[in-house]
Amino acid sequence: MRKKIIAGNWKMHLNKAEAIELVESVLVGSKDLDLDENKIVVFSPSFVYLDTIVSKIASLSNVFVAAQNCSEYEQGAYTGEVAAKMLQNVGVQFVIVGHSERRQYFNETNIVLHQKMKQAFVHKLQPIFCCGEPLEIRENQEHFLFIQQQLENCLFLLSEEELLQTVIAYEPIWAIGTGKTATPEQAQEVHHFIRKCIAENYNATIADQISILYGGSVNAQNAAQLFSQADIDGGLVGGASLKAQDFRTIILSI
Repeated sequence: MRKKIIAGNWKMHLNKAEAIELVESVLVGSKDLDLDENKIVVFSPSFVYLDTIVSKIASLSNVFVAAQNCSEYEQGAYTGEVAAKMLQNVGVQFVIVGHSERRQYFNETNIVLHQKMKQAFVHKLQPIFCCGEPLEIRENQEHFLFIQQQLENCLFLLSEEELLQTVIAYEPIWAIGTGKTATPEQAQEVHHFIRKCIAENYNATIADQISILYGGSVNAQNAAQLFSQADIDGGLVGGASLKAQDFRTIILSI
């Protein structure tokens, strides 16, 4: 059974007190969230709060912490970088790789992303690999080819064992932080395409085990419709993950 995953990507928001308050507010009465080994929640704060949030959720089951990035290097003179083994050392379990903002603003290439994935696996971190198209690609009806190339040039270089440890997040770039959202049908179409590509490059059994999340202005109002689609296994949530009640509603929608 594929895991249902709701991951909150906080990006560069919140101070320490706000981060703690948010986690406490989301998880108050956590039994009500109906979490189990096949339905999990992931918080992704900035690097400086990872240790704090790991400590806050340490006694809870089925709640995890993700880093928003990691270095492609094992260690060395790379000022400002954070190694995967450092993340593992403080208790982080997931790491986001290839978010569109990292690709766009920090020029991360498929080669770099593949190296980051490898570092994650070496240090027992589960990658959340992001893919998705910008507006002009979508408008030109080239989004399937664009996404296929992202998968083939990075993700499909992994072994079967590595791929099975990976979560995929489809994030239409035109719907991130814009208030626009792919319709449930548009999102399902791409999720199904991604799963089909996995089956063609590996096999159908593996494809059916990979959790694929939707990331693109998921909110409390549209989450249930999105998550009702056959190939959508949860969400990589941005702005709405910063609002405790909204994030709780999204968790309860899966």
